[in-house]
Amino acid sequence: MGRADSLLYRLAGPEDREIIAAIDGSFTSNSIFEVTATGEGFSICEKPATPPIHKLFPAEDSDEVQEGDDPALARTVVACSGEELCGFVATSFEPWNSRLTIGDIEVSPGYRRQGVGRTLMNYAFDFARECGAGHVWLEVTNINAPAIRAYLRMGFTFCGLDILLYEGTESAGERALFMSQCQ
Repeated sequence: MGRADSLLYRLAGPEDREIIAAIDGSFTSNSIFEVTATGEGFSICEKPATPPIHKLFPAEDSDEVQEGDDPALARTVVACSGEELCGFVATSFEPWNSRLTIGDIEVSPGYRRQGVGRTLMNYAFDFARECGAGHVWLEVTNINAPAIRAYLRMGFTFCGLDILLYEGTESAGERALFMSQCQ
């Protein structure tokens, strides 16, 4: 693929599966995006979180890189610093509605706020254009204010929510916000 900001960005392979699963996707936030039902839908308002929220996602098997993934419909790009994998974005294209979905995007804590996430997202946008996607779509928890603010800076807008998506999980009580960007 190419180099940007001294990192190498490349397509992920099956050998990257365990490293991708080990990336620390935790975050700390001093605010949340509070979701309130209104008569005609919902409103979203950023509010302070006191004390700050620290979210550590449970370990899970990585399905971001699967052997047999159709490269025409799914792509995972990784960011590497030497031998160290420091971030990734996993995407899939859905031809029926011309949507590119960001399944996951994570950057290791030591590489955050350095443009790695934006560069990974740009690779996703390139893939969206290659596929002829009309829009790029993602889901994010309402307590991940740093990610939401980054997505807003990248041109994403709120397009929906699911107040029950996380029920029955360790994230019960959080709200799933859906964001999209037209291509």
